[in-house]
Amino acid sequence: MKSRLLFANLFTVMLALAACTLPAHAADTPVDAPTSEKPELVDDIVAIVNNDVITRNELDERYQRAVQQLNNRKIALPPKNILEKQLLDRMILDRIQLQYAAQTGIKVDEAALDEAILRIAEQNHLTLDQFKEALAKDHVPFNKFRDDIRHEIILNRLRQREVDNKVNVSEAEVDAYLTAQAKSGANEEFHLARISIDIPNDATSDQIAAAQAKAEDVLKKLHEGASFAEMSTEYSNAPNALEGGDLGWRPAAQLPPQFVDIIRALKPGETTNVLRTSEGFHIIELIEERSTDKPDIISQTHARHILIKTNEIVTPDDAIKRLTDIRNKIISGKATFGAMAKRYSDDSSAAKGGDLGWLSPGETVPDFEQAMDALKPGEISQPVKSPFGYHLIQVLERRQKDITLNHRHQVAMQAIRARKIEEAQTDWLREMRDEAYVKIFPLDQ
Repeated sequence: MKSRLLFANLFTVMLALAACTLPAHAADTPVDAPTSEKPELVDDIVAIVNNDVITRNELDERYQRAVQQLNNRKIALPPKNILEKQLLDRMILDRIQLQYAAQTGIKVDEAALDEAILRIAEQNHLTLDQFKEALAKDHVPFNKFRDDIRHEIILNRLRQREVDNKVNVSEAEVDAYLTAQAKSGANEEFHLARISIDIPNDATSDQIAAAQAKAEDVLKKLHEGASFAEMSTEYSNAPNALEGGDLGWRPAAQLPPQFVDIIRALKPGETTNVLRTSEGFHIIELIEERSTDKPDIISQTHARHILIKTNEIVTPDDAIKRLTDIRNKIISGKATFGAMAKRYSDDSSAAKGGDLGWLSPGETVPDFEQAMDALKPGEISQPVKSPFGYHLIQVLERRQKDITLNHRHQVAMQAIRARKIEEAQTDWLREMRDEAYVKIFPLDQ
């Protein structure tokens, strides 16, 4: 991997570094020429990352955003130099990944970026213009926000390609977990927070001892009453350190097996002792726990539909008029739903008279599901818009179904996969960081 990242344009970077130490316009000013104004200095460089640089302005901007985030969460700020180091480490790791993504052809087209930003606005119940106004009130330039979202999409695609898509979970792993769960008589989820003190690959005994001593010191402060969130912000190397180390709810299957019994023995609010893994040392806090032993009963709907897709020829008005005519014929008894679906529907279910079978919550797009849920058995909807076109929907019947066994299998599969992905991503990021050329300059200069 070194050959794809190291020293690609290091000569260019060194020229840029040299330029940052010179006054602006220095190349145009004779050595002995008098100057009437103090020369303006170019933005300082705080780190070189392969063939790129991170500037003091970029770090300052990230620092201000982090301060605002911590203040919003009412987490006490760590010393500035510690928080800056935490942020710079993350910026370096992001920069390494973005460089590799660019070299290997991962891009985000403008249409996909526009759609992602629009979804974010809609999730906040705002129009795009209102969302831009909200960003402006928070002093966030829209172009900067747009670049941040572009980078997030690129990083997600890169990690999916390099890590997530290569992780598999076997049926044997799921069966082993479910068997162990059945023997313990527990089906638990834990709300956890974590502080991680990393050790480098091929760490020396001195480095391991130093990391362990740091973790033990953090644990001592926690026992003396320090806030877990504040200790995470100040000391943790985990990606969610600035969120207080909060991991959210985790099924037992998503935790490293060696930690489960230790966490199970905790009471809410208690922390583990220092735990060791190949990545470093960890302290885990149990915030809450809950049992998920209740049977999973869901409401399923047996439905059918007729879909008219819109295109350059068929407008939305055309689709609505055609479906309205079809609906009137079915209601008046001049035609059957199945026959109309076979004749007019643009969906693969047309051959089956539009029959979609039994549908569980979440199996259809929200617009379709919302309209379907509002119908009584035998009732036919008005034309319903979805991302696929326009539909007539008929509910045939409903039932309650116990999906406990299937659900537990699915939860175990997802949890085991999430744990393996997290472990694989950690290893992959450590490898990327170790193989990159990184030079960090003193931040207090």
